[in-house]
Amino acid sequence: MSGARRWLMGGRVQGVGYRAFVFNLAQRFNLNGVVQNLTGEVLVEAQGELAALDAFAAALIADAPRLARPHIVSYHPIPLRELKGFEILPSAIATQPNIHIPPDSFLCDDCRRELFDPLDARYRYPFINCTQCGPRYTLITRMPYDRPNTTMAEFPLCPRCRAEFDDPHNRRFHAQPLACPLCGPQLSFVAPGERAHEHIVGDAALAACVAALRRGETVAVKGIGGYHMMCDALNPSAIARLRTNKHRPHKPLALMFPHRGEDGLQCVRAELLLDAVTEVALTDAARPIVLLTKRADSTLPDSIAPGLHEVGAMLPYSPLHHLLLESFGHPLVATSGNISGEPVLTDNTDAEARLGRVAQAFLHHNRPIARPADDSVLRVIAGSPRLLRAGRGIAPLEFDLPFSLPQPLLAVGGQMKNSIALAWGKRAVVSPHIGDLGSPRSLAVFEQVITELCSLYQVSPQLVVCDAHPGYTSSKWAARQRLPILRVQHHHAHASALAGEYPKIKNWLVFTWDGAGYGADGTLWGGEALLGRPGAWRRSATLRPFHLPGGERAGREPWRSAAALCWEAGHDWSRAEIDTALLHQAWQRRINSPASSAMGRLFDAAASLLGLVQESSFEGQAPMWLEAASHKTDEHVTLPIRLRDDEVLVCDWQPLLKLLRDEKLGVAMRGGMFHATLAHAALQQARQLREWHGEFNVGLSGGVFQNRLLTEQLIELLEADGFNVCLARRAPYNDGGLSYGQLVEAAAKL
Repeated sequence: MSGARRWLMGGRVQGVGYRAFVFNLAQRFNLNGVVQNLTGEVLVEAQGELAALDAFAAALIADAPRLARPHIVSYHPIPLRELKGFEILPSAIATQPNIHIPPDSFLCDDCRRELFDPLDARYRYPFINCTQCGPRYTLITRMPYDRPNTTMAEFPLCPRCRAEFDDPHNRRFHAQPLACPLCGPQLSFVAPGERAHEHIVGDAALAACVAALRRGETVAVKGIGGYHMMCDALNPSAIARLRTNKHRPHKPLALMFPHRGEDGLQCVRAELLLDAVTEVALTDAARPIVLLTKRADSTLPDSIAPGLHEVGAMLPYSPLHHLLLESFGHPLVATSGNISGEPVLTDNTDAEARLGRVAQAFLHHNRPIARPADDSVLRVIAGSPRLLRAGRGIAPLEFDLPFSLPQPLLAVGGQMKNSIALAWGKRAVVSPHIGDLGSPRSLAVFEQVITELCSLYQVSPQLVVCDAHPGYTSSKWAARQRLPILRVQHHHAHASALAGEYPKIKNWLVFTWDGAGYGADGTLWGGEALLGRPGAWRRSATLRPFHLPGGERAGREPWRSAAALCWEAGHDWSRAEIDTALLHQAWQRRINSPASSAMGRLFDAAASLLGLVQESSFEGQAPMWLEAASHKTDEHVTLPIRLRDDEVLVCDWQPLLKLLRDEKLGVAMRGGMFHATLAHAALQQARQLREWHGEFNVGLSGGVFQNRLLTEQLIELLEADGFNVCLARRAPYNDGGLSYGQLVEAAAKL
């Protein structure tokens, strides 16, 4: 018995070889019909034996290509027609676009084999790809995802590539970035100081780059989402030169390791500790940077990550990286090619102009990058990989909302680690990491990403959601738009970002601990616990406030937080290089000394009082060095917790001062007790609030919980006491997740 059916397939079904998959699947089941790209969806019509149609329908999901994430939007029977065979129709425009932009993908195993096969036509070609690998987000200029709508439009296909592109049985059928040495992008090597911009091209450019790296030079290498600054990871002099030229004395440098051994991890294992969880994270399709502990016998110089025991490691993900690492033979530093805090650079001319003082040479290519995408970063905490930065391979991050929005929303995130988010209907999309919005270029990329995300997804926001802090660049931008604005308190957004991932949980206590955020009372919050749910958060616990001498400068100079705690507690504090009397006088008069309850500043103070960091050269340095210097212990001091008149519990940090200044105890012990004390204080707060308000789920959100020592100890304590504890599973719980939290909070209020 025969029948005919029509499916509308949604999800990630474009740019992933889905039409060719459907075509071949239909032939496998001896079905006639058509498949067609619409704007973000795929229309499938098939007719044949009913049993074959049932098997075909199941396989549309179960057997889909590796990069696809399909789901059935609609399905219904249709009348039988006179059809011969199965046909792939040209793309069409849907009346209601439902677009999914695929992230950039790593080099697949099939293409990697061809890359190193001397008999293959694309042998050692740095831009080899197929439907299951290669750039996507950084290549697409508009939808539908067809070659003329990508940055590959300027590279006409040669006859051989065209034949592969048009063959539904070929794995390069409609692979939009398809290219070969005859018709595709090419490398060029430039050493401005030596040869007055003489260009070396092709494989010779790669060889010249490797030679420069072996000489200890820094080379700016253009990849998929932007440039990396690369140098020999085993050469302390090369690392020192890169740090000096980039004005980056301490911030950890990411490393890229050669893909060697049966599973590709041989070189990583020689230097870093791996377990089942970190192995899976490192080899994930996103090919992120994963923070891994150094082996005791590691040969990596300490200057890779001064003051830390962990190194950010990643595997090659583009064919160019594979060729480069295979030729070089051991790890390379692969840090973002940018001016500190800005988005990664993508344009050849801009890179030479802005990185010329850092790099001695440049390995360019002529495939344009539509928009930047920095590498994603993960850290394993409490047994699972946690996202610290959403970038290439992971973003755009897509979320299904448990409600339907009355109007499209744009959320513009915070000031640091900025990302933006777009939401409409029951969908939300979070952009890749943009960076810190403190420079003209950061603002330009921020505006570019907003414009292009709205264009790509064909969504016109009707409301802009921003942070309540009026001084944030993102908040100022929102105020300039001709759209209604909804301001969301910083820590409400942190809490809602977490709650948004657990829509079935209705009652929360979320600890939102971070460096600082504009509070509802005009002070700088950051040590809060919020009761409730999105749209209805209530501050239920906080940290005893202290006044920060110098205001925002305290975030870069931990000694200021140490001074604030000591003076607040009536203790002496001085520093030889500082006019202590004048500063103390200003602090007493509250001149540029705002009140703060920020847990991040408490960590800064502890790092300063332990003699670890007095002035930070990068954001988060003091807490990171403090964690690395600390040993885990359950020994702790008890912090007094009192109830304020407004029914907010206040945790008093003052007993920590005696501990931190007790030089009879080593730094590792004092640091460990500091972490344990804060974990026990949070447990004490949660217990008291449960007694008053009944059961709730406990959430941990905010940048402080990137600290594994604190977070894992706190989870152990809470779970042992009967609490159910939740951490973010997909969004960053530092400020990179604020835009998503702003959407969830705004939707609840609307």
